[in-house]
Amino acid sequence: MSLFGLLLLTSALAGQRQGTQAESNLSSKFQFSSNKEQNGVQDPQHERIITVSTNGSIHSPRFPHTYPRNTVLVWRLVAVEENVWIQLTFDERFGLEDPEDDICKYDFVEVEEPSDGTILGRWCGSGTVPGKQISKGNQIRIRFVSDEYFPSEPGFCIHYNIVMPQFTEAVSPSVLPPSALPLDLLNNAITAFSTLEDLIRYLEPERWQLDLEDLYRPTWQLLGKAFVFGRKSRVVDLNLLTEEVRLYSCTPRNFSVSIREELKRTDTIFWPGCLLVKRCGGNCACCLHNCNECQCVPSKVTKKYHEVLQLRPKTGVRGLHKSLTDVALEHHEECDCVCRGSTGG
Repeated sequence: MSLFGLLLLTSALAGQRQGTQAESNLSSKFQFSSNKEQNGVQDPQHERIITVSTNGSIHSPRFPHTYPRNTVLVWRLVAVEENVWIQLTFDERFGLEDPEDDICKYDFVEVEEPSDGTILGRWCGSGTVPGKQISKGNQIRIRFVSDEYFPSEPGFCIHYNIVMPQFTEAVSPSVLPPSALPLDLLNNAITAFSTLEDLIRYLEPERWQLDLEDLYRPTWQLLGKAFVFGRKSRVVDLNLLTEEVRLYSCTPRNFSVSIREELKRTDTIFWPGCLLVKRCGGNCACCLHNCNECQCVPSKVTKKYHEVLQLRPKTGVRGLHKSLTDVALEHHEECDCVCRGSTGG
């Protein structure tokens, strides 16, 4: 082989090796990007431990200006005392890269419960400031991630402070905690509450006030149809909805009854001929009994007297006896849903 041919062969082999290496590097880059999107960024080398004994704050780099690209920051806040909680409050100035399909997958800040790895929340965009967060113990982790595109401003700032645990007694229809109940029993337990406050206190006895505050906080992702079609406020009153259901379910309500039919007095005329009484009515769609069909029946009945004009035919002569008289009619004071065929109240 000539010297010129040998040089050509050597050059071709070197170019092939370089191309293979470049292809491998490109493949690794795409593989890393895919893993990052699926699993999030969890790199312990970026974690910074902050000992919390008083109020303080953490923020994105350059806050309140545009934060840098390709950034991963993790803070673990650890309270000096063990029997305390850490509360996080987001600054009103909040703005990160917008989500895609309502998912924060590019730039985001998230809060994690270190004891069990639960993600308490992940936020991005700029439509709504995240609500307060509180730890279950004396530690909490905050993670900030930005990719290589479209950094935003102002970023975020989180103020933290120590709070003492406030143990409140849950108003519960069951002695078992919610997590220990089967789904059907939990559904019955939840349905039995009359106010949203009692329900949230039952589900989260240690942090129910924060959960209730966050529940009423509007979100940027979606406006509910109840707001779009005529509601004037974005704050939905769930207690009012519950009360409306109660009023139109199995409850005492006004019914007009014919006195003659009610008393089986076809020989007498009454004026007025009809009166309003309380009778059980409505459906039992939320019946708590395990049966195929429920019916609404009275569980407490009382008799009330109504003064009316009574007209009775005279004996042997034409005309009517006129007198005021008291008629006793049944009123349903309380109602209940029972399985059809069962004896009510």
